Amino acid sequence: MLHASPSAFVILPALAKIVCEPGWIWHKRETPLPNYDLFYIWSGEGTVVRNGTAYEVGKGSCFLFRPGDHTSASHNPQKPLVLTYIHFDIRGPVTDIPEPYRKLTETVEFEHLLARYVRLFLVKTFAAEEEGQLILKQIMINLLREDRVKPVERSVSNQLVEVIHEVANYISQHPGAVHRVEELAARAGLSPRYFSIKFKELIGSSVQSYVIRTRIERAQHLLLYAGMNVTEVADALGYRDIFFFSRQFKQHTGKSPSEIR
Repeated sequence: MLHASPSAFVILPALAKIVCEPGWIWHKRETPLPNYDLFYIWSGEGTVVRNGTAYEVGKGSCFLFRPGDHTSASHNPQKPLVLTYIHFDIRGPVTDIPEPYRKLTETVEFEHLLARYVRLFLVKTFAAEEEGQLILKQIMINLLREDRVKPVERSVSNQLVEVIHEVANYISQHPGAVHRVEELAARAGLSPRYFSIKFKELIGSSVQSYVIRTRIERAQHLLLYAGMNVTEVADALGYRDIFFFSRQFKQHTGKSPSEIR
């Protein structure tokens, strides 16, 4: 898939991010999967079976099921799975296919791609299929890159990666809070300078840029789905100057908050 053009990816309508019901179970099909299925776990605990092999799964577990696979799954009803699934096909011959399973160590950027992909079709965005093809190609590159990380390197860096991503997730969960680098670094048990360097290295953006992005993404959601007006959203996300909020929003989205609303 590394050398497949984005236009070779065939978008299929089976896609969603869902919170599985307590009694949810994915029964084994009589017929194998007819297409590719990207299956990612955001949270929860469960067991996924692919072609007779069982995997205990949790946050960061990621499968790329292939045509011909037999699959099934169940989960702990006390800790239900939150998952994204994306079905797709590829035109023409395929080489460099990502491994069927891996546990992702760097989840923030990958989850951002998944969320963007699902959102494209949820709101029927203009040129959704074209952008979706580009995102699928990015996702495949991410998986191929992850598959090539040496186990020793992954083991050595796991603790630091987890700490940085815990802080990133904390920021995402509290987009309206004031996030000072010194306090976030203390939360990670690192010096502010080292924390800032590693955060940018692992997350792909500076702390400040990440904080702004999470606020703007939350603002988009509140404007689209919560029925809140621009002033209410700005206030909820810690902006004391609505004009500064509007300017920052437009810089990141290309539209003013009132256009989204």
